[in-house]
Amino acid sequence: MRDKILIPSFFIVEKEKSEIALLCSKIKLLHIIPFSMTVIQKRIQLPAYPRGCHLITHKIVEQLPELSTVQAGLLSVFIQHTSASLTINENADPDVRRDLDALLDSWAPESFRYVHQEEGRDDMPAHGKASLMGANVTIPVTNGRLALGIWQGVYLCEHRNHGGSRSLVLTLIGE
Repeated sequence: MRDKILIPSFFIVEKEKSEIALLCSKIKLLHIIPFSMTVIQKRIQLPAYPRGCHLITHKIVEQLPELSTVQAGLLSVFIQHTSASLTINENADPDVRRDLDALLDSWAPESFRYVHQEEGRDDMPAHGKASLMGANVTIPVTNGRLALGIWQGVYLCEHRNHGGSRSLVLTLIGE
């Protein structure tokens, strides 16, 4: 019986099972089979949201019809801003969003004496919250759909009182 191993050069290598012990030091190439990989990248613009955590999963899926063509892959969602962030969390109970926002306010309160205040009292706390939450989420794609858990959704966390529209870069990789 032969195994197939995915290697970084994007080829599948078949090898004898008896050679498993030698895999790290020497791979005997018996057959190389190329396969196709889909890579799609697009930038989408979200409208301005008020301060808080907002479910945006549906907006991502609407803007990425190519998602349905990928059987197995990954979707990277990156926000191009320093005062808003992305996260994956519960999508059922809206109290989670409110509590998450309150928790972030307690971690980075506007009342703290920040040095950076040229852009308003909410700016530096927004930078801190965005650093805590992150600018990127990666989601598995299975059979043309985001493989999120039943209660999971993607959130835009707007940390400014008037943040404006936000840009996301979506990168879909798969086959």
